[in-house]
Amino acid sequence: MSLSFFDQFMSPVFMGIPLIGISLVLPWILFPNPSDRWLNNRTVTLQSWFISRFTSQMFTPINTGGHNWALLLASLMIFLISINMLGLLPYTFTPTTQLSMNMGLAVPLWLATVLIGMRNQPTAALGHLLPEGTPVPLIPVLIIIETISLFIRPLALGVRLTANLTAGHLLMQLIATAAFVLLPLMPAVAILTSVILFLLTILEVAVAMIQAYVFVLLISLYLQENV
Repeated sequence: MSLSFFDQFMSPVFMGIPLIGISLVLPWILFPNPSDRWLNNRTVTLQSWFISRFTSQMFTPINTGGHNWALLLASLMIFLISINMLGLLPYTFTPTTQLSMNMGLAVPLWLATVLIGMRNQPTAALGHLLPEGTPVPLIPVLIIIETISLFIRPLALGVRLTANLTAGHLLMQLIATAAFVLLPLMPAVAILTSVILFLLTILEVAVAMIQAYVFVLLISLYLQENV
């Protein structure tokens, strides 16, 4: 039975039980917990340095009221990077290739930023729907356009993360299949294809980290607008 290239994106099931829960819980098990010692090991020190650098860079332009989101966004950043990186290993499943999961992350966070803006500064939040100095005949059209763009934001967040990871996985599988088929026929071309696959794998590692960063960065920008 020939398998489709998209079978790798199907949620694995064992005895009728979906294993996506294990894929979501496993990253948190891999990270060490800080200890009460004065000197931590290298892994905990590196993790603490990464979190401190991330929070300082992400929340510098945000008002003090938005600093309560530091723990949530830092945890989300580590979670997405871990899932994306583990999904590059052979015979693994990447939950972030599922649009339903990404939308489940994007919609509540986007809605929370909008509700915070409507509660704290409703005039400024509604003022984003109409740019200053707009001609009177264009006011209804611009309000409709800005409202549509506002509601498209969570869809763009989820689709961007899903599309980038899915495209990368498909391209890696296509090139790996080509190298495997060409190996007995044209070994030189197969070796060249394998080198391209190696370079693409390095690129996908960077994409996995960058897409997680972009997802959290856009959430922080939405928060900055409404705080």
